Amino acid sequence: MTFKEKVNGLLIEGLLEKPSVFLVDLTITDSFKIIVTLDGDNGVVLQDCIDISRVIENNLDREEQDFSLEVASVGVGSPLKMVRQYKKNVGRTLIVKLATETIEAELVEANDNFIILSWKAREPKKIGKGKETVQKRQEIPYTEIKEAIVTVTF
Repeated sequence: MTFKEKVNGLLIEGLLEKPSVFLVDLTITDSFKIIVTLDGDNGVVLQDCIDISRVIENNLDREEQDFSLEVASVGVGSPLKMVRQYKKNVGRTLIVKLATETIEAELVEANDNFIILSWKAREPKKIGKGKETVQKRQEIPYTEIKEAIVTVTF
């Protein structure tokens, strides 16, 4: 069993005890620095990070392989990577970068295949001069999304 397989197994074991918390990213560098990034359906608290850290650290032998360990939650400005992250952010405003455009809109729905965004836009009137506000709605498959970030409003 490789070092990464061992760490991954311990991580899965630790996450089974916390069903609302899920793995976003696991990186192990050449110098054996383990970086675990977590997210949760209801957010991640410090105790979640501590518990996962302990599961990994207490079951690896530093005599066998020296390592460093960092367990953290995703940052506020971090891009969404998993379908589960989109689902937990329904109702929030996202900045979604596509190949041809960038859309800032409310995430109104997220399923396993696509998201639906809704926003207001100013467009030229169909009849006469000037502009009017129209409600836009667009279905976007995950495969077309280059990056999506939740906007934070104060």
